[in-house]
Amino acid sequence: MAEPGLLSRVHSLGDLDLAALLCLLSREHCIISTEPEYVDDLLEELHLVASQTFNLKPTTLKCTPHTTLDDFAASILLTGPNTTPTPRSSSPLLTRNNPNPVTDSYFHNPPASYHTHTASHQTLRALSPHSQLSVGSYTTLQHPHNNNNNNNNSPQIANVVLARDLDRAPKAVQIQALELLRTRRIFTRTSVQAAPKQFLFIAVLGATGMGRDEPRLTEHLNDFFYIAHWHDPLDGFAHLEELEEQDGDEEASIASGESVVRRSLGGTLRTGADGLLHEHDISALVEASRLVNVDIEILRYQMNIISFLRMHRAVAGGVSPVATKHFDQLLKCLAALHGLDYATPGLVALAAKKIYMHRVRIVAPEKERSMQWGSELAIVEQNLEGVGPEDVIEDVLGMVAVPL
Repeated sequence: MAEPGLLSRVHSLGDLDLAALLCLLSREHCIISTEPEYVDDLLEELHLVASQTFNLKPTTLKCTPHTTLDDFAASILLTGPNTTPTPRSSSPLLTRNNPNPVTDSYFHNPPASYHTHTASHQTLRALSPHSQLSVGSYTTLQHPHNNNNNNNNSPQIANVVLARDLDRAPKAVQIQALELLRTRRIFTRTSVQAAPKQFLFIAVLGATGMGRDEPRLTEHLNDFFYIAHWHDPLDGFAHLEELEEQDGDEEASIASGESVVRRSLGGTLRTGADGLLHEHDISALVEASRLVNVDIEILRYQMNIISFLRMHRAVAGGVSPVATKHFDQLLKCLAALHGLDYATPGLVALAAKKIYMHRVRIVAPEKERSMQWGSELAIVEQNLEGVGPEDVIEDVLGMVAVPL
């Protein structure tokens, strides 16, 4: 069980902070949607969640039907404050052997002096009794951005990527996003960029309501996302409102001449400059989730929900094994955040709603199961009218017996 002080901070978080925290605990990714006219506010709020709550670096990827793979790669990379993405003038290897450094490319032929130096170095290593190159050294040579001296000078994948309107992106871009989530790295024209340890990819979508008329991603990408959360604009945007409140106070203070307040760069709040939750806090919660015990009755309840979802007459294609794995992960993480070392039926129901909301697909009336036995199409259409994923999940939770 996590420490009470840590749990107190967790319980003070908003819904968007909690959604991001659950993904960071499981090293997974999520879909967050809201009303289309509030997507810009949601993006700003998520930026503040990343920087203030977790002290992570966010970036925004705005997708359109014309987004290219190069646009995708360029949008998720962050560069140092005094550098550009292409030059590698700070590389000690290139500056030592070439007075005119060239752009970073795996296909660049190094100067002759480099080959001479390399050959002599290999000869010396062959004569040495300790000639094996360690894995850590190899990684440093292959990936200069892992070196602390070069960390601020080479492009790196942002800790938090906010992909706006990812459902509108071409299929090739969505496949590239899936590859990034699976392998945690991306191939650019000049290098291979690895994702940082704390990496979160959020698809930010506009939707008219939870589970209804939800924008659809490609099948495999959609299934790879851990959870889906719909943020009601009526719940507000806490970080954004607090920032606007502070800006208003600063302007009033300056106008009155009572004091001079300097704004912080980037629009971040000074109170959250160091982040509310740090990496060691997340590690403690991960360890607590691993110690959660799932009783056999709770496990049976969980499996019954999965079976009923697969067999529901309104569901097309059933549910995937990946969803079952995510279901188990989320259940244990929720228990840890509630300060419990065991799972409860209520947490199972909550996890089911978050895991399956974006995965359940409503069957077309003409393909509904009872049509095979002579049901009338008009009656089936009437029964399925207005039915969404949320209705299906609530129906299943109502049918499955809850363990006492």
